[in-house]
Amino acid sequence: MKNLFCDNLSMRCFPILLFFAAASVLAQPAPQTRFSRTTEDLRGVSTVSEKIAWASGTHGTYLRTTDGRIWIPEQVPGAEALDFRAVVAFSEEEAFLMSAGPGDQSRIYHTADAGRHWSLQFTNTNPKGFFDSMVFWDRTHGIVLGDPIADEAGNLKFELLITENGESWTPIPSAQLPPALEGEGAFAASNTCVAILSSTQSGKSGLQPSESEGASALDTNIWFGTGGKAARVFHSPDRGRTWQVFDTPIVHGTDSAGIFSIAFRDANHGVIAGGDYKRPDQAGPNLAFTNDGGRTWTLSQIFPQYYYSAVAYDRTVRNPDAEKLNDNQAKVRLFIVGPKSIYDFRPPRNPTRICPRKAFGTQFNAVSPYPNGGALVVGPKGAMAIVP
Repeated sequence: MKNLFCDNLSMRCFPILLFFAAASVLAQPAPQTRFSRTTEDLRGVSTVSEKIAWASGTHGTYLRTTDGRIWIPEQVPGAEALDFRAVVAFSEEEAFLMSAGPGDQSRIYHTADAGRHWSLQFTNTNPKGFFDSMVFWDRTHGIVLGDPIADEAGNLKFELLITENGESWTPIPSAQLPPALEGEGAFAASNTCVAILSSTQSGKSGLQPSESEGASALDTNIWFGTGGKAARVFHSPDRGRTWQVFDTPIVHGTDSAGIFSIAFRDANHGVIAGGDYKRPDQAGPNLAFTNDGGRTWTLSQIFPQYYYSAVAYDRTVRNPDAEKLNDNQAKVRLFIVGPKSIYDFRPPRNPTRICPRKAFGTQFNAVSPYPNGGALVVGPKGAMAIVP
């Protein structure tokens, strides 16, 4: 993975401009901010198309756009005290929300009518429970990750819930899960500490399998990253029945450090990002890559490194011959999000570091790639920006 990123001296830094920005010196469209009409802190974001997207945040807030420009903030009734750290949307009408918090503050909601009605699908009744992330293969098959809780034998196990119908959620038996370490957990920072391969990534067409195919038509891989006492990657190749756990070189040891985000572009190639959110300017190691499904991880050469809360692959920039090439030659695009900047990386070119203007005080938490390329990024105080 040598030369995966350039050093700081060769990076080009572009400011995020309001609404309509001039093209950069590389003739690359500059990012644009969007007026979200809220000052809530946003950590969940989900793009359906260039026009349709959802976001979620504090005080039971969710936002929706149907034209890609005008965002309408709303609150889920009765959820005003909840922090929605995750949203997964499938259309302008349908979305799932996951709140993060101790015990019954961790919940799962669903709407099929653009938020006119919300159904509470699951409430965590374990006072030690704390949801971290929610992802879906399609609109009826999804998984939620929660921090470790003690099983009947007193062993700490990560909490995993799975749905096969988009309505009811069933815990994956703790006996199937490897033990967590004391002081190990996951981070609900950007809804990206769990990774799966969607139907498009795994080479299967469409979002919804036929009734006869069901879950068998979906990819079976699950990965999640941890932090605190350890920075490890858990991997299941069979939808949670069996697991392997792999150490990584990402910084860890304190309750504020570890892997905050994980993403895979296929079953072999993936990335983890993180650091210490209480020391966001502290040098890494905060970024690493794998080409063997998560078994081994190679540190990035970027310098200096900062705390990264989210990482995602562009959905369209893929090389069909990537398996024949080394990782430096494979045509991919990455969005790496930190509080103060976004890295737009398209190897073999140097990464572009996108920086908000200091006068705006804009920061970022989470990212969701658009199906046709580019990404939507959200952050504290309703911050929102589009990377074309």
